[in-house]
Amino acid sequence: MSIIVDHVNYIYGADTPLAVAALKDVCLQFPDGQFVGIIGHTGSGKSTLVQHLNGLLKATSGHIYFDGEDIYDKDYDMKKLRSRVGLVFQYPEHQLFEVDVFSDVCFGPKNLGLDKREAELRAYDALRRVGLPDELFYQSPFDLSGGQKRRAAIAGVLAMKPDVLILDEPTAGLDPKGRDEILHQIKQLQTQTGMTILLVSHSMEDVAEYVDRIIVMNKGSVLYDDEPRKVFRHYKELEEVGLAAPQVTYVLHKLKEKGMNVDVSATTIEEAADTVLQALGRR
Repeated sequence: MSIIVDHVNYIYGADTPLAVAALKDVCLQFPDGQFVGIIGHTGSGKSTLVQHLNGLLKATSGHIYFDGEDIYDKDYDMKKLRSRVGLVFQYPEHQLFEVDVFSDVCFGPKNLGLDKREAELRAYDALRRVGLPDELFYQSPFDLSGGQKRRAAIAGVLAMKPDVLILDEPTAGLDPKGRDEILHQIKQLQTQTGMTILLVSHSMEDVAEYVDRIIVMNKGSVLYDDEPRKVFRHYKELEEVGLAAPQVTYVLHKLKEKGMNVDVSATTIEEAADTVLQALGRR
């Protein structure tokens, strides 16, 4: 079920004096089962990119292939694509609309043509997977906290059993505890299901501990595409485009400058602690 982005360009306001190139010759491949972080500052093209992957936006030029089929072919079934490539928007209010959470999560499966029992089973399973307590199932989604709304929105997409789950800034506006809970839940979901997950963020801190691969977008183009520790080697270049490496990267480089023999490619607190302890032991 891999996705291939083949020389995609996208221009907002094409054929007008206000035309803006939002994507420029983007070529990417997303294999099955990978957890990918898509990083970039505001306006870098990351949200525009993911909205192409399930057909919400159509490329000005180029092609997108899902499971070997060109989604721009005349007879391609976009409804099927959107059931298999699920997108959770940055603001959950854009996806929540029913009278209670459970009804909201049932909406997607029912829209696929499933009967009431199967839709409810899927909804219950999805809500349990995102860790939303049972006592909230029949509350209005608009009475939930920010983190709970995000969980409900994710559950609504999960209930459709997509092959690919795209999350656009799922931790925006949450406190550190809420961010950690959401990201841990997403990682656990990916580990349990083997689902392909694309996590859009502007924060390296949010993705450093969880993803297998980072794509850095800048001015509509792919700046870096590699495993986290290789991307973070370019921390000075990342700063130049309005981003930053995780704090542990800066700490380890400072220690290295002071003469401590640490591994500056560590990306998580646990890895950083290990390399510092090893360096102290060698000393």
